[in-house]
Amino acid sequence: MTQHSEPLSQLIVTDNQVTLSGPADLADALPYILGYHPDDSIVLLGLHGPRGKLGGRIRTAIPEDTANWPEAARQLAACLVDSSSARGVRPDAAVAYLCQDPPAGGRVRDAAERLRPLAQLLRTACGDLEVPVYEALYISQERYLSYCSTEALDDAGEGSALPRCGSSPMAAAAAFAGIHVRGSLKEMRERLIPLDGPVAIQQERALDAVAARLAPRMVGPETEQSRVRDETIDLVERLMGRFRRVPAPRDPEQSAADARDDALLTSDEAAHLVIGLQDRLTRDLAAGWMDGPEALVALRLWRALARRCVGSFESHAAAPLTLVGWVAWSMEDPVSARVAWTRALDLDPEYVFARLLHQACNDEVDPEPLRRSLRRQWTAHRLR
Repeated sequence: MTQHSEPLSQLIVTDNQVTLSGPADLADALPYILGYHPDDSIVLLGLHGPRGKLGGRIRTAIPEDTANWPEAARQLAACLVDSSSARGVRPDAAVAYLCQDPPAGGRVRDAAERLRPLAQLLRTACGDLEVPVYEALYISQERYLSYCSTEALDDAGEGSALPRCGSSPMAAAAAFAGIHVRGSLKEMRERLIPLDGPVAIQQERALDAVAARLAPRMVGPETEQSRVRDETIDLVERLMGRFRRVPAPRDPEQSAADARDDALLTSDEAAHLVIGLQDRLTRDLAAGWMDGPEALVALRLWRALARRCVGSFESHAAAPLTLVGWVAWSMEDPVSARVAWTRALDLDPEYVFARLLHQACNDEVDPEPLRRSLRRQWTAHRLR
């Protein structure tokens, strides 16, 4: 069992010419490294070479049941090593993060202490694979603690404050490099959660009615299947035009912007699209809206549609969620894409298109060949 507790003040980590020289720098850098603020997450960063260059990064949710912590730590450490080795560079060391806000009214110190055994399990699991953990940090929304400095933990109280958003050297370097932090993981997920309340009740009724009407046609003769496909794509075109005429405001409040998009869809229209997109060919045609200004409009529509998959139809969201991920990836936003595909696969683990796209994105495959194929398919549909 190998463990390493070298003080991070002696370690220099460089990535895009930014030097991180201690726990404060590492805590501040995490959202810029990932592209979002992780919450309820375990994150492992691989380090390479004598100067600790940042390499692979692995994130997973913190298991609620503490009995699952040992296995989660082992799997995460193995995943970091395997994924880095697959790219030809095994990590020489690692940095571990445990990101979780204390419960309402709770203390940061208590939340950090609750997760201390998990931090130790991560250090042990990485050490068993000869990947020493140079630093392990607890991070809440505004503060951080180091698990590797006994003196700091004794004196920390409620931990050290993170730099004010956008005020650190790392923030300045990220802004210069065009790196954007897209809110928290929780905020990105909330944009894809089904609506509730009276709207959801009305929407489920519409989904029941449309499914009863369209499903027999979608499994009927090929000519009837083709008509349903054409009707669905025609509806997408009309709704794209409607969304285009109501452009997204600049830097909107996320919930307000989504509510305005929700209001652009009637229950019957949403139901027709949700059911129609269960057909693979229809979904592939809909994926053709992915270029230029049309991509942003399509992204708004697919998000709104995913939120309309309510009640017993929640698993139907796999199709629009996969389209959300596809368009986001096409817009060079892999962070948002992975969030959408992860939710799609949570709802339907066997949804092949989401699984293939997710894997391709993680492997950094160029999406352009698929884009060309979808353009050809869309052109053929237009000509027909």
